[in-house]
Amino acid sequence: MPERVVVAMSGGVDSSVAAALLVEQGYEVIGVMLRLWSEPPLPIWGGAVEAAINRCCSVESIHDARGVADRLGIPFYVLNAEAPFKAHVVDPFIDAYASGQTPNPCLRCNRMIRFGFLLDYARALDARYLATGHYARIRPDGQGGFQLWRGVDQAKDQSYVLSVLGQADLASALFPVGEYAKPAVRALAAARGLPTASRADSQDLCFVADGDYRRFLAEHASEAVQPGPIVDRRGRQMGTHRGLPFYTIGQRSGLGIAAARPLYVLALDAAHNTLVVGTADELGQRWLRTGPVHWVADKAPAEQLVAAVQIRYRAQPAPAKVRVLPDGGAEVQFGAALRDITPGQAAVFYAGEQALGYGIIAEAREN
Repeated sequence: MPERVVVAMSGGVDSSVAAALLVEQGYEVIGVMLRLWSEPPLPIWGGAVEAAINRCCSVESIHDARGVADRLGIPFYVLNAEAPFKAHVVDPFIDAYASGQTPNPCLRCNRMIRFGFLLDYARALDARYLATGHYARIRPDGQGGFQLWRGVDQAKDQSYVLSVLGQADLASALFPVGEYAKPAVRALAAARGLPTASRADSQDLCFVADGDYRRFLAEHASEAVQPGPIVDRRGRQMGTHRGLPFYTIGQRSGLGIAAARPLYVLALDAAHNTLVVGTADELGQRWLRTGPVHWVADKAPAEQLVAAVQIRYRAQPAPAKVRVLPDGGAEVQFGAALRDITPGQAAVFYAGEQALGYGIIAEAREN
């Protein structure tokens, strides 16, 4: 009997090619799309309303995914995950912004929904694996375990948002397109006549219908979107902000302040509803502390290590000394100041192309 694998299908080219490759490799493939939470209908001109959508599971996406499944001759199901997605991804996203942080919801989605809710569903179907269209690779560690590596296509690499996975997850995961560059994936789709070959890539914040997270937060966390003072490092008031969730560390535009030198956001003080700004030479920070670190190997590699640390999804990794703290968190000391260390984002630790783990940034300072 061939091994059974559930493929998380999005209606995009990456998951479509992942399913096609697995069929060709002899697996018994089942396609599943998750129906995720979407906003209530949005009012539009003339008193009408715009239908609520989640861009990861729109009607068009379901149609395209079903078309791929039909082409491949595999079963296809749509699984309702609205409630867990709202509870584990959307609500924490709102709460994080309300507390002055800037979160990446893809981390929680991968941890709680894809490799939580959907992996549990796959196991209930007696599937050996859950496959996705992520650009990442899994390698044996030589001791019976697994390592998470960057995808071959560095521009599309998604190991940053997969650093939430542990050994049990990697033992059950397949990333078929991780060995390919994006143009090659599109060529594979076209050669197989898949209807998603030329479909545009999906975007982040799938649950924000119009892509405007500021509008979303104003509607869903209005108590956190209150005007307040803009001050410099000395506490001198420079202006008034529109609400802390509208700003992020390193931001320059949209401050509404006339100054002799360009000003940037240095910090968000949620306790006092204050936005702290300063000049470019005040922006850099060399030190950060994270909350509890999740290690892909399920254990810390050492009490102290040298690693490349990536502080945002598309940031360049920077060399740093990492000290594992008794509480499970980590202190990170960079050799050079970074301009946009942001509480709420993940600091992901790498050894070469191998992702070691991640911790959510709790605070940062100059040294």
